[in-house]
Amino acid sequence: MTNPLLASDDLPSFAAIQAEHVEPAIDRILAENREAIERLLAANTDYTWANLIEPLEALEDRLNKAWSPVSHLHGVMDSDALRLAYNACLPKLSAYATEVGQHEGLYRAYRQIADGPEYGRLDRAQRKVIDNALRDFRLSGIALPPDQQTRYKDIQQELSRLSAKFAENVLDATQGWTKQVLDERQLDGLPDSAKALARQTAQQRGLDGWLLTLEMPSYLPALTYADDRELRRELYDASCTRASDQGPNAGKWDNGPIVERILALRHELARLLDFEDYAGLSLATKMAESPDSVLAFLNDLAGRARPQAQRELDELREFARARYGIDRLEPWDVGYYAEKLRQDRYQLSQEELRPYFPITRVLPGLFAVAEKLFGITIRPLEGVEVWHPDVRVYEISDAAGNRRGRFYLDLYARPHKRGGAWMDGCLARRVIGGQARRPAAYLVCNFTPPVGDDPALLTHGDVVTMFHEFGHGLHHLLTTVDYLPVAGIHGVEWDAVELPSQFLENWCWSREALALLSGHYRTGEPLPDELHQRMQAAKNFQAGILMVRQLEFGLFDFRLHREFDPARGGRVLEMIERVRQQVAVIFPPPYNRFPNAFTHIFSGGYAAGYYSYKWAEVLSADAFSAFEETGIFDASTGARFQRSVLEVGGSRPALESFVEFRGREPQIEPLLRLSGIAA
Repeated sequence: MTNPLLASDDLPSFAAIQAEHVEPAIDRILAENREAIERLLAANTDYTWANLIEPLEALEDRLNKAWSPVSHLHGVMDSDALRLAYNACLPKLSAYATEVGQHEGLYRAYRQIADGPEYGRLDRAQRKVIDNALRDFRLSGIALPPDQQTRYKDIQQELSRLSAKFAENVLDATQGWTKQVLDERQLDGLPDSAKALARQTAQQRGLDGWLLTLEMPSYLPALTYADDRELRRELYDASCTRASDQGPNAGKWDNGPIVERILALRHELARLLDFEDYAGLSLATKMAESPDSVLAFLNDLAGRARPQAQRELDELREFARARYGIDRLEPWDVGYYAEKLRQDRYQLSQEELRPYFPITRVLPGLFAVAEKLFGITIRPLEGVEVWHPDVRVYEISDAAGNRRGRFYLDLYARPHKRGGAWMDGCLARRVIGGQARRPAAYLVCNFTPPVGDDPALLTHGDVVTMFHEFGHGLHHLLTTVDYLPVAGIHGVEWDAVELPSQFLENWCWSREALALLSGHYRTGEPLPDELHQRMQAAKNFQAGILMVRQLEFGLFDFRLHREFDPARGGRVLEMIERVRQQVAVIFPPPYNRFPNAFTHIFSGGYAAGYYSYKWAEVLSADAFSAFEETGIFDASTGARFQRSVLEVGGSRPALESFVEFRGREPQIEPLLRLSGIAA
């Protein structure tokens, strides 16, 4: 029987992929890659791009092509069988990556190219591939003695397994708690859309009444609108204690020991490679020059934002006390009364906006914005295999009619799908047989699905999320770089990779753009001017509180990895409390176990890198200010951004790309202005 993961088809055959295909495919590719590497090295003594780098890129691509759909399905269509197969492959993939990174023959071959005349004949993107590879050899322990190389390999394998287990525990804990409601009065305050979803969820599971879950389309409306304070507290407690030793499922799926082990292993890894700590190791592939520069950046922003955040919280407390008699504002009250204050001050709620953002208008509008900015065309692709009936596939062409890339769109929350929103690569651009292969990407969200016959109705926050992920997608799909290791998002410094995504979010607020992507789902009526004015007035509502919340996450992550002490362990709860005392204004109860579900840093690639969101936001806000100067849809500015940032991928340092576009180094003032942080 043919294994679909070994097929040479362009896009994955999702309908054919089964759990039993995974291990045999990965085992075969790894074995064949190992043999191929030895043949390459034995066949040459004078190494060149053509006889070494190109064949190695083909080997890497074949492995990526098989593993990408497996990893993706693990995130969007999880099952016990797939989970077992996925986890069985992680140590094998980790071992292979370490072997390649510590392969003395490969290292000498790269070194020979870098030190010889061939290097001078390469173009800049090719030289970047060589330079990155030599850096990665060092970070893989190429210079370590054999016993330490073995230890490096063991650490990487264990970290791979633990990170996967962490994410699985969060998913299981999220789906392991529900609240059945039989008395509709308990749902007073919830918008009709949230109640309809709860009713539909109960019916799908064969239950009476309404069913609330910890998935965001259910959880957020309940915390924001439910009048029943005890119901809000119950949901908050269940959410903030997921995968921990506290809460309704205490001890089940507990990530506490996993967090401690991950931190210890990361610290040991950093010390093996002669870094002071994991924060230093993390920055070896980022824009930021040193741990001190990251902390100075975060602390500076905190100093600017915290006084404003405190004023905003004081206003909220006084509003809740004076208007509703709430003497003590608890964490499960903050979202609820913040929404009341927003409505009182601006006569605006997310639910009032939702009818104007049906997916049937938002999606074509998003495409229209991208088309006006970058001269591209986006059209649906039919007949492409997908993993769920809700998934759609689209193709991007440029102004000259050249087909540039494809993307899958998976928008709605459902069981067995990881929460959050993300973009990931399916295929990277590279030259095969003299032709550039078109890249492909996955764009995944977790919006409230359609209920009944109505289209899915998005909040404006959902629209922002969609633009964000599409910005990542454009970065991956519009690249003109032909070498896989630096094409699209590959090779881009992690603290710059959010630049295109955060940049595109700004169009969600523009009146001209909103005319393209909004319209009442029943009447087609455009978003009224006065409603848009209220949106703009409320745009930076509680901007200080939002800013210090993000800085709390960033400082906690960075200091946790920088200050780890092997003798004392991670002291995770102690660390987050110290950070909160420094920057926070809202303090959760002692049983809160937020770190136990912080997937970004324990299973998502942001370890000692969560600061990247704010770091890149400086770049994105400053980049957008160029359009404020020339016009929101100025074609020449859009073409320059595409040429300077989107198309070059990781083929040069991100700072150079920014300076080419903006004509100078980034400034922080546009971020403060767009974020509503007072000078």
